[in-house]
Amino acid sequence: MSLMDPMDPMNPMLEAVREGRTDLIPRLLKPLTPPERRELLARLADLRREIRGWDWNHWQERDRIRSGLLVAGAGCHTGAAAAASWIGAPDLRDGQQLPTGLLLDVLADRDPGWLGDLAHRLADRPATAEADYPLIRELVRRSGCPVPTTDAFVHGWVRSIFTMDRARSTHRPLSIVLRQDPYARQLVPQLFVTAESPEALHWCSDPTAPNHWPSELAALAQEGIIERRVLVDGCVARLLRGGRQNQLKFFLAMLERLELTPAEERERTADWIAMAADGPSPLAGHAQQVLARLSGAGELPAQQLAQMSCAVLRRPEKKLVRAQLVLLGQALRRDPAARHAVLPTVAGAFGHEDTALQERALGLLVRHLRPGDRGLRRELALHTGTLSPVHRRAAAQLLGSAGGSCAEPAYEEVLPPAPVRRRLASEPPTLAGTAELVAASVTCGEQSAAAFESALDGLVRHARHDRAALAEALRPVLGGCWWHPGGGRPVDPERLSGLEPMAAAVLGRVRAHDLRPDRGPRGDGCRPDCVHAALSAVTASRVAEAAYRVLTDPLPFLLATPTWETGSLEPEELLVRLAAYRRTGAEPAPADFAQALLRVRRDPAAAPAAAALRTPEGDRLAAWLTGAGEPPAVLRRVTVPAAAPDLQAGHLWWDRPAAAARQIVLEPRERCVVRQEFPAAFRRLDLALAEPGRSCSRACEGGLVQQAVLPEDRETQAAWLLPEVTAGATARERGAGAPLPRLAELGGPAGPALHLAVATGLGAGHAEDRRAAVEALLLLAARGELDAPRVGRDLAELLGLGTVKPSRLAEAARAAAATGAYATTWAVLAEALAPLLAVGAAARGTGELLAVAADCVERCGARGPVPAGLAEAATRTGSSQLVTQARRLRAALAAPS
Repeated sequence: MSLMDPMDPMNPMLEAVREGRTDLIPRLLKPLTPPERRELLARLADLRREIRGWDWNHWQERDRIRSGLLVAGAGCHTGAAAAASWIGAPDLRDGQQLPTGLLLDVLADRDPGWLGDLAHRLADRPATAEADYPLIRELVRRSGCPVPTTDAFVHGWVRSIFTMDRARSTHRPLSIVLRQDPYARQLVPQLFVTAESPEALHWCSDPTAPNHWPSELAALAQEGIIERRVLVDGCVARLLRGGRQNQLKFFLAMLERLELTPAEERERTADWIAMAADGPSPLAGHAQQVLARLSGAGELPAQQLAQMSCAVLRRPEKKLVRAQLVLLGQALRRDPAARHAVLPTVAGAFGHEDTALQERALGLLVRHLRPGDRGLRRELALHTGTLSPVHRRAAAQLLGSAGGSCAEPAYEEVLPPAPVRRRLASEPPTLAGTAELVAASVTCGEQSAAAFESALDGLVRHARHDRAALAEALRPVLGGCWWHPGGGRPVDPERLSGLEPMAAAVLGRVRAHDLRPDRGPRGDGCRPDCVHAALSAVTASRVAEAAYRVLTDPLPFLLATPTWETGSLEPEELLVRLAAYRRTGAEPAPADFAQALLRVRRDPAAAPAAAALRTPEGDRLAAWLTGAGEPPAVLRRVTVPAAAPDLQAGHLWWDRPAAAARQIVLEPRERCVVRQEFPAAFRRLDLALAEPGRSCSRACEGGLVQQAVLPEDRETQAAWLLPEVTAGATARERGAGAPLPRLAELGGPAGPALHLAVATGLGAGHAEDRRAAVEALLLLAARGELDAPRVGRDLAELLGLGTVKPSRLAEAARAAAATGAYATTWAVLAEALAPLLAVGAAARGTGELLAVAADCVERCGARGPVPAGLAEAATRTGSSQLVTQARRLRAALAAPS
């Protein structure tokens, strides 16, 4: 063997790689012939495979070897494609910096064409090209090949502009770096076509700083180093393409620094119109200003002005709409004859939520319509239906007979249809169907309450009828379970979850002794006082009880299987099941019957039939239906979090820090029947009621199965949910309001707890949670269960405490009113406005809330007492939104019927 024989286990190259002596590799590699390099490459590949299999205990040794492997393998490959694949391999990089100097050293003997091919192949690798920019750039320089223009390479080029000279004692300004960079002419145009703009472009936003890209690129264009048209066209095209607003800011800033000439602006009129129509607000505002200049110079024809106005006036941004109306007024003063093309577009502002803008639009019509414009009046009259009622009457007077009658049609409240409950299938699942449901529950975990209950009832029924056949059906679908359905030592049921204890009992994998009722299931890892743990314990106790009865005295079927998808159980159906138990002599399971009581719809008319059964269960059901099953009353109190600082006298509530805001806490009373008569696992529900100040993390929240434990007691569930909904309003926790619509669909009284939870959700920090609260509000209204004044009084208190912010409530109220529920929304707001109007200073968003209230009153024709403080707000001086909308609301309430 030669001194450098690659098959020699003591090969110096392999030793250097294993010892991490990467600096020795170029010197050891240079004397090797191509055949020797190919043989060495095979040994390096073996070593690479070896370290891939090492565990994390060897991470230091693996990191030491990787760099040497990378350099040696790159030098041994004879093909550019294979070398690029080796250099870019994730297992050889793993976040480590590329040894650029050593790689260039081992590749120094390759011809320029090979180096150029390697450079472009490395640039084509999106995952690594940006990090490999220094290596690729040097390969391009040595080979003389065209510079790559891939996205990642461009990103690396931009980043390198900031970092290439930081090792020197002085850092060169961006202007000098760009002027001296040989690739600037080729790469600057690529800034506008990359899928995502380079992050380094946005690192400096100060236009006076020496490293501000827009300023420097504009200077290069002025000097002729970069073609100006390339920058202008690139910016416009990139802005038209859209994207994230923080990225578009760079291109908009560069466009402003370029200071387009009137000719350049006129040439791109269609582009400005598109930006004004669909661009983000800052971009639309810039385009609007450009078009305003063109219009003032007579360079924007009336048809194009109308095209632009159609889009802008339908945008929600008030500032843009207001500026557009001003622009239209200026254009019409310069050219009154343009009114036939321009005024029809004013109707785009008729449906704007800000009635002040509707009034501005009508003012344009008043100033610029002529007596002979009958056709124009008829055309405008077609769009007045979107105006608020007050402005609709003004439009009718302005447009004369073309505007229709001033009389408004009788108001009709529009509410969503009341949800239709879905009845569950009365037939139990087949053997195959049961096995499929069990497999879905065990392997997928989360499923609906209906599917869970159907699977549990199917297991109970088929286990009594033919347990062997059921076991045969379960084995293949549960073969992947860790507890091995095929056999072995008995499994501790405490380690099983969901339906697993029941399935394991059918398969003989648990012992009856371990399932006996006096053991009781654990709390699924949650805190012992956690509500979710209490609900989980109820479900777990039922499954364990059913599994125990499979091994001792199988049940014929379950009593607690729901009638409806919500989890509710009809009393007639429970009576039929209890009668069947009495005929067959079956003994009801305590946990199963307790769950049936919690689910049964409380109908006192069914109590005599229950008592007629003359069984202990029938007597308990009769008592439950006639009073014992009533949900516990809810007490409420206001509390200040312990960490809240003391508030100084006179500190306004809307200026309080979030930590200091007081909160409403609900305390349900104890339910003695549950404490005294229900199994131990169910008593934990009452323990949770008795500890309202203690909570758990949202990580242990239950799913749909837990929600069906108390389907006829939404008051208790709302009391449990309130701390989370409050956190969604005060701490902006996301998803806190999501359960509210389902809660509204459940049974039982819709009392103070549910109404307070919905009111709190209307002030949630996230729009999706506010939408969920609006949905719950309208569902209650559609079912005839909404006490709107109660919700309003709750909101008044929450606004006073600082839990709900007026601006968020305004958005929620506007969403509710937009469905057509104007009377319902006003009934809520009428009680909620007092704390906002009673103080001298106005909280942010009060004007918006008054605008929604005024719109509701105008549309539904409500009349009645003026909310406290409204008259004082309406008599203030000024033209702020608060004063304007207060006057509007007062006038609407005082208008004749």
